[in-house]
Amino acid sequence: MSFNIALSGIQAINEQLEAVSNNIANSSTYGFKSSRANFAAMYAGDQATGVQVGSLTQNIGVNGSVETTGRALDAAIDGRGFFVSRETTGALSYSRVGIFAADNAGNLIDAAGRKVQGYGPAINGNLGVMGDINIPTGQIAASASTNVNYTGNLSADWKAPATAGGFKSSDPTTYNMVKQSVLFDSLGSQHTVSQYFVRQAGSNNVVVHYGFDGAPPAAGASSTLAFDGKGQLTSAPKTGDLTLDTANGADDIVFAIDYTGTTMFAGEATATNNSTNGYASGTYIGVELAADGSVVARYSNEQKQTVGTIALATFGNEGALTATSETSWQANATSGLALYGTPGVGLSGKLNTGALEGSNVDITSELVGLMTSQRNYQANSKVITTENQMMQSLMQAL
Repeated sequence: MSFNIALSGIQAINEQLEAVSNNIANSSTYGFKSSRANFAAMYAGDQATGVQVGSLTQNIGVNGSVETTGRALDAAIDGRGFFVSRETTGALSYSRVGIFAADNAGNLIDAAGRKVQGYGPAINGNLGVMGDINIPTGQIAASASTNVNYTGNLSADWKAPATAGGFKSSDPTTYNMVKQSVLFDSLGSQHTVSQYFVRQAGSNNVVVHYGFDGAPPAAGASSTLAFDGKGQLTSAPKTGDLTLDTANGADDIVFAIDYTGTTMFAGEATATNNSTNGYASGTYIGVELAADGSVVARYSNEQKQTVGTIALATFGNEGALTATSETSWQANATSGLALYGTPGVGLSGKLNTGALEGSNVDITSELVGLMTSQRNYQANSKVITTENQMMQSLMQAL
């Protein structure tokens, strides 16, 4: 009997050594969770018959260290949750490994080639339905300008131009300053609107004349900015609609100029903002992840578009998930159904972008366990050796 008990001990220790060896081997594997062999006694009735490995559990609830990679499509979960991917069979797989890329069809995939699941672009503040995340890898259309934001200081030291013939864009003595702003038409071509600032005599009013694409301002293409004695703008800060005839087949540009925040103080005339909301067409150059899980596509025209948001899954009993590989799991009846959400919302942890979660293996503990297993193995081997010697002595005595 003691022979069988010692043999069962050796067999159980072999299984424990496999778990320890696997932990040590995967100590540098991203998203790996260490496992532990749990021993259980074996009985036949009320008689002890040995030992066995009753279960093998993974330490899923303990996060590994965060390792910075600097790669735009790497992400580590700071807290609970799993990335969600769809297998070719349609089954959903859960992992802590946030290594993503875009395939040749524009789908966001994980390191195993599975399609990452997430929410579509938000519409009216509401996220789209959950599914594959597709990245438009072609060209995005141009967007015509509709607004120019100009903020600056118009110098209170300006004198009203004293010219008998009035304002002329070709004569710099008839205006105090000229500034250009760039506009985009519906085809993505650039156009220029010139703003000629003319101080009015006997007041703090400044008339702004507008010329398009180098042409002299048309009659009536102007607006008046009025300032009070403290240099603050008192007139409506935004012009009415101005129309630029593109004459290149594109739609006419209808836009307004917003002077909110512009002042009239003594000193130098300065411009602190001169921007427009349009842009030319652009081609896809890459994709990156934001801290809130947004998948952001970048284009050559310096524009960015949020094309989706990565989903995270949490479980009531994540320790019961079924392992399908060293770093992937699937749900089962014991783990409960997955609860899906976005990073940082509800139970889901936040994302550390440009980083990955390392293994949660404690090498020191594993090596101590390895030495303990070795001593236990030697002790059980000694029992078998002793019983063998006893049997030999008994046979010789007979």
